[in-house]
Amino acid sequence: MVERWNAAVGPADEVWHLGDVAKTPDPGGIEMLLGRLHGTKHLLIGNNDPPATLAAAGWTSVAHYAEIVVDGTALVLGHYPFRTWNGMGRTMGRGAINLHGHSHGRLGRMTRQYDVGVDVRDFRPVTLSELRADRRRTSTAGTRA
Repeated sequence: MVERWNAAVGPADEVWHLGDVAKTPDPGGIEMLLGRLHGTKHLLIGNNDPPATLAAAGWTSVAHYAEIVVDGTALVLGHYPFRTWNGMGRTMGRGAINLHGHSHGRLGRMTRQYDVGVDVRDFRPVTLSELRADRRRTSTAGTRA
């Protein structure tokens, strides 16, 4: 997974990890892992992240929730998927997008919501443009993203 991460992420890229990094109680192991991964890393806490993961050096930020803007698109980020989220109801297709982990591809698809867990994304981080392209491909094929 380190190789896949580093193939997708450059040293100057910003990455938001949406939780469940590692269950190990050893902060040294987490810090070694984070040191091998490219990019500026933010953690949004998952249900399987022990205190050692949260306290490990290598995170730029650690939180439960974040709202950011990428390429002019509002994103609502968290480990858990939401049924509703801030800005989702904006008109003209410009509503905020919810990115989440936790569900391992088991939830039905919702408009402007994406499961970005590595187990459903080829075990690597993905960009917003990749998510949108994947959704367009699967929408025209009549399958689920």
